[in-house]
Amino acid sequence: MSNQAVMSDEAAVRDEAAMSDQTLLSLRVLARLLDYPSAELQEAAPEMIEILAEEKRLSPALRRALMSWCQRLLEADLLDLQAEYVALFDRGKSTSLLLFEHVHGESRDRGQAMVDLLAEYEAAGFVLDARELPDHLPVFLEFLSTRDEAEVGRWLGEIRHILALLAARLEERDADHALVPTALLGLIGAEDEIEAHRPKVKEEEPDHTAEALDAVWEEEAVRFSAQSDEDCALQSAEGRRLAERKREVASQPIRIMPNPGASSIVADR
Repeated sequence: MSNQAVMSDEAAVRDEAAMSDQTLLSLRVLARLLDYPSAELQEAAPEMIEILAEEKRLSPALRRALMSWCQRLLEADLLDLQAEYVALFDRGKSTSLLLFEHVHGESRDRGQAMVDLLAEYEAAGFVLDARELPDHLPVFLEFLSTRDEAEVGRWLGEIRHILALLAARLEERDADHALVPTALLGLIGAEDEIEAHRPKVKEEEPDHTAEALDAVWEEEAVRFSAQSDEDCALQSAEGRRLAERKREVASQPIRIMPNPGASSIVADR
């Protein structure tokens, strides 16, 4: 192999390493974009724009959309942003940021699954704030931002169906927040999977209306007859956040999309 080829390979390795680091930063930005709006979030908007501008694994159109959203966050009235967030995420469950809410709903098997997920975090050295639940999407993205590229791809591949459904539901509500699951799917080349969910989502009954929320409260009142502390937890609003990670089907290896501007080391060899 010539010196020029070796130098080219070394440059490609450096480019890929830099791109991987950039993606981990982007995951943290995406996590912050799903946080409850705050003055600190608005102040961080310019820095988030800079990070997203360098995320070459996302399409230019998606990068521009994310950057424009950050700019809107910077310029909008904070109280308006907070009211929109509450209306979007605290009323109804269809747009829940608790990942497994979209898979298992009221399943009674979620308690052990949550313990298992916490164990995975702890094994990776990821310490969870006591106020947060493991399957909260911003928390999950923070966890991913500490992992290597292969593991990020594996995890995103395992929840791709949840991300696609969440993106479709947020799109139906005309929410900028749909850009986050869309971007996560874009990182693994699965952005097109959202389309399969759009027709079904359009037919779903809204669960954030006053009538729908009243029906949920009535159901909770009827069901409040738990036989154990565990059942009480599962039947409460907090308990509904617990969910089970699917393990029935072996996960397929999913890779983060390559840097379109860098040569492929494997191909070159």
